[in-house]
Amino acid sequence: MALVYLPLAVVFAALMLFAVAQFVPALDRMVSRVALAAFGRFARGQQDANQEKVDALRGAHVPQTYRLYAARTYLFASTAALAGAILGVYLVAGVLVFVGTAPESFQQQFPAAVQGLFATGVGEFSVAELFAIFVASGATVGLVAAVLTYQVRWLLPSYQAGERARRIDASMERTVAFMYALSRSGMALPEVLRILARNQAVYGESAREMSVVVKDVDMYGSDILRALERLGDRTPSDELSEFSENLTSVLKSGQKLPTFLKQEYEYYADEAESKQEQFLELLATLAEAYVTVFVAGPLFLITILVVIGLTMGGTLDFLRVTAYLLVPLATAGFVVYLDSITETATGRPDDEERGIESGARFKSIPRAAGPVRSDGGTVASDPPVTAGSTTNRERLEVHELLRPVLYRLRHPLAVVLETPTVLFWVTTPVAACYLLVQWWPQLLAGSTEITAYDDPLVHAALFVLGSFAVAYEVHRRRLKAVEAGVPDFLDRFASTNEAGMSVVESFGRTVGSKLGALTRELERTWADVQWGARVEHALQRFRNRANTPAISRVVTLTTNAMNASGDLGPVLRIAANEAKATRRLERDRRNELLTYVVVIYISFFVFLAIVIALDTIFIPNIPVAEAAAAPTDAAANGAGAAADEAVSTGPFSESTQLTQADKDRYSIVFFHTGLVQAVCSGLVAGQMGEGTVKAGVKHAAVMLTIAYALFVLIG
Repeated sequence: MALVYLPLAVVFAALMLFAVAQFVPALDRMVSRVALAAFGRFARGQQDANQEKVDALRGAHVPQTYRLYAARTYLFASTAALAGAILGVYLVAGVLVFVGTAPESFQQQFPAAVQGLFATGVGEFSVAELFAIFVASGATVGLVAAVLTYQVRWLLPSYQAGERARRIDASMERTVAFMYALSRSGMALPEVLRILARNQAVYGESAREMSVVVKDVDMYGSDILRALERLGDRTPSDELSEFSENLTSVLKSGQKLPTFLKQEYEYYADEAESKQEQFLELLATLAEAYVTVFVAGPLFLITILVVIGLTMGGTLDFLRVTAYLLVPLATAGFVVYLDSITETATGRPDDEERGIESGARFKSIPRAAGPVRSDGGTVASDPPVTAGSTTNRERLEVHELLRPVLYRLRHPLAVVLETPTVLFWVTTPVAACYLLVQWWPQLLAGSTEITAYDDPLVHAALFVLGSFAVAYEVHRRRLKAVEAGVPDFLDRFASTNEAGMSVVESFGRTVGSKLGALTRELERTWADVQWGARVEHALQRFRNRANTPAISRVVTLTTNAMNASGDLGPVLRIAANEAKATRRLERDRRNELLTYVVVIYISFFVFLAIVIALDTIFIPNIPVAEAAAAPTDAAANGAGAAADEAVSTGPFSESTQLTQADKDRYSIVFFHTGLVQAVCSGLVAGQMGEGTVKAGVKHAAVMLTIAYALFVLIG
């Protein structure tokens, strides 16, 4: 009997092998060898005919050649075909067995035409017919599985290349500004590209593309012109390709590089404004679409289902599916789409987890393998490492390991304000304990009424969402206040430096200015300098504390320009202009999108008002079915007949009458629909208004509070 399931076990074993190979390098290499041995020659012959796929692999930075990737794709598709064929046979066999052994009561639930199929058992088919059925089903499922596997494998690189192209285009303005500022300070282009490649975390995908140019030059000895030409051929971004071609032409012609980069920076600045206008228009359309499809649409559907349920019955389950499944899934898809088209800031957006440990002044010191000289050599006559020094190193290593934990324990409020997401590690267990305490009596009593469980769940959700919303809002406002003073700081820093002061004197003079929330951070940085730190290191620690994309770009540009020249005035002017342009675009976008956030609030209030009207006015006025019960005496029989006739001819016939239990079920669905819509609308408002779902938590908490309070007030 066990041999019957042996092919099925082999299929699952093969699928598990491919799944585990993604995490085990040895297995992954084995899969690659098998793929190359089986399909390597065929894949190599197809390379010239599939240039688009080759470009997609290069644009997505897939660490595999076309021959290897294609061979693995053919291997996966072949395995999927075999697995699909076997699973198809088992599926059809299971269906045939079920059809022949289905209970009579189950068969009667289907139409007469379908019931005829149940009368046909496995024994009614001949061996040839069963063989044909199994072959056809296995071939169909196997073919579908193979085609899907093949298409998905080749769609992934194309999608990744497209996403990288979008991120490259979004970061081109800042990247060109960085290159222009450093070249303006007198730095050569190869060194500019090397510095840019070392700051991929700040300048994003465009810096990552430039790192390939640096690798071609430094590791493979390629000429800078040839490396830039290959960049233009390889990159998935049309803008970067055009920029690299123009840069190559400028280098060949001997023109001044700063002049060219200034023109390119101005061009990309204008393009950024134009793209933002297009983006805002798209968001306006999406806001209208959201209100129409995701707010008015479910409201219309709910109303129709209620009316149909009153006349025909059986729509309560559809209402539940709409409230608990369709609305959340549709909103999640809409939020994901908004996130994919939102122009995110380059660098490290929402990278809040970095600022806690990054302020460390010392790094772990590696333990020496043995006695060492100052030049790195070892001799037997060198003094041995004493037990005391070994103990001190061990203590230092333990201290470095425990320092982040100790920092979190000693400064919990600072950690929460620096990294609001860590608050979930506290609020979620507390909310879970609250739910356990509230639900435990109902669970012991065996209560299945959902009304006994939904109120504590709403309380817990409000606690988790509200606490995070407060912490995130304080964190966001602090960072925005710090970033607001960056343009003025750069202008004043540039003015004092252009007046002839040194970098340290200019920085000290600028710290005394009133720059709002930025002043406190600059004072800490200046105290760091006064205690003996270099300006570059003090600014880097300032960047780690602030941990915002704007300040990261400013500090990266300033510290690298210091190494090239002491004349920072022109560089700081460029950084100031770039910071002002960024803030202007953000302000325009925020003011424009505030309208759509208000629209979402208004649409939610309309949705809530109609749902409450259905719950408190429409449903309660429907006659209760028990009111039409027949009286016992003769006089009452005549009155009851008259009442029945009135009901059957009135606005609500007997088929539309509901029991009180039915009305309660409708009320629960309306209540839950309002709560679900509150959370969904709040998250969309945050994603649309501020470009992140985290900002939507406060809207979700506010809307959820309003919806819950209104339903509690109306009972």
